[in-house]
Amino acid sequence: MTDHPSPAGFRAHFPAFADTVHLASCSQGALSDALTAELLEFQHTIREHGAPWDRWMAKVAEARAAFARLIGADTDDIAVVPSASEGAYQVAATQSWTERPGLLTTDLEFPSLAHVWLAQRGRGADVRFVAHRGGLVDAEDYAALLTDDTRLVSVPLISYANGLRFPVPEITASAREHGARTFVDAYQGLGVEPVDVAQLGCDYLVSGSLKYLLGISGIAFLYVRPGLRDAVSPALTGWFGRTNPFEFDPRHLDYPDHARRFETGTPSIPSAYGAVAGLALVHRLDSAQVRDHLRMLTGQLQQRLLDAGERLRSPLADARRGPLVALVDRDPDALAGYLARRRIVCSARGDVLRMSFHYYNDESDLDAVVNAIAEYRSGR
Repeated sequence: MTDHPSPAGFRAHFPAFADTVHLASCSQGALSDALTAELLEFQHTIREHGAPWDRWMAKVAEARAAFARLIGADTDDIAVVPSASEGAYQVAATQSWTERPGLLTTDLEFPSLAHVWLAQRGRGADVRFVAHRGGLVDAEDYAALLTDDTRLVSVPLISYANGLRFPVPEITASAREHGARTFVDAYQGLGVEPVDVAQLGCDYLVSGSLKYLLGISGIAFLYVRPGLRDAVSPALTGWFGRTNPFEFDPRHLDYPDHARRFETGTPSIPSAYGAVAGLALVHRLDSAQVRDHLRMLTGQLQQRLLDAGERLRSPLADARRGPLVALVDRDPDALAGYLARRRIVCSARGDVLRMSFHYYNDESDLDAVVNAIAEYRSGR
């Protein structure tokens, strides 16, 4: 039986907490001792071995397998891609928009993915947006726009904008009734939210390493439900998208039946090392304990900010709020800068300051940020 660490035990792996309050996991997870060690190991492999491709490919395979296990998938269901945007592009570009042009997304979609969907208009896609109602989107809002010509439905697991937790299984079930495929962006939750692709019922899922998975940028993972067939073969491809990448045959183009058909060139090897470090830490956690811990922290923070007269954009209901609290401000960049000078790291987006939590956060972090915001408001 796995011995799951306490929040304090997990926090001990992150040296920055000695002098920093890290509330920006929605942008970049805090630096762990495990990540530092893996990146040093990557440097060591170059110094000692020059070009140890066997070691590097083994590390990529380790990252792929760890991600697959986290979401309840097989390793062949996972493509290693440079970013979530490229993963979304590979999905969009291999659909046919002729007979079923509908592509359904939401105003709370991360813009990078929404821009990928919008770019498909040139291939015939009819992109429709599910509007939010006071920061909320329900399954019924998606169902109201679903038609039998809908080809793809995109839904975030958690919204980057306000931390809204989407009712993904209900939305994917509605999409299936109309014969539509579903794409889930799990970037803002995977690592602190329990995720099982079978329970979600999705056809595609994408997430990357640098946020709640506690790695660095340069690597993401695209889940593709086994058995799915592409209407159009991937035009964005490369040697890693072949049945045997090390065959080195420039005259022959083939695609494996599994998810690796969406891979392109050489993956970021340092990022693979970072992904292994972060995923190893995440795999030690009990996802239900993590969710409960973050629900307690975000709930306390919201109440303290509301008591102080602040205005929030994040959902008040625990069941709808992910690991993020969004504070409305006239100049969130200035507020973020003020906090950063006090070594409190947050993330500004639009007209909100986002304070996001991982299992390593505790109530001392709440005290620090609430007190600093109060000082900012008072002009001290």
